[in-house]
Amino acid sequence: MSRLSQLFLLLSLSFSALFAEGVVWRSWDAGMKEAKASHKIIMIDAVRTGCHYCDEMEEAVFKDEAMAAYIAKRFVPVKVNLSQEKMPLDLDVSMTPSFFFISKEGELLKTVPGSWNQEDFRSFLDGVK
Repeated sequence: MSRLSQLFLLLSLSFSALFAEGVVWRSWDAGMKEAKASHKIIMIDAVRTGCHYCDEMEEAVFKDEAMAAYIAKRFVPVKVNLSQEKMPLDLDVSMTPSFFFISKEGELLKTVPGSWNQEDFRSFLDGVK
């Protein structure tokens, strides 16, 4: 095996291991700092403890390696558990889960309430600019 092939294999395995557990969520403060440095949009997942639909999305969507890699490439993922903390920016949550897309300047760009399957979630993520 050539050195280039070995390097490619090592990078592939490292990339897979990085997202093997799914989306790596940040706190609001850490997410805002990262967004300013990376110029990415913040994606807030607002959840509550015991929310069946929140848990369902975590398992079916956010633990998927490909979805985790896609989200990490385009967004800074932040999870806010409303059972333990308040929403940043005085955002109003009518149901959980709800997704809020925030610019690095702290401006609300889009709100999407509800639970989604991978295909539908990816489809609306493609439209967030």
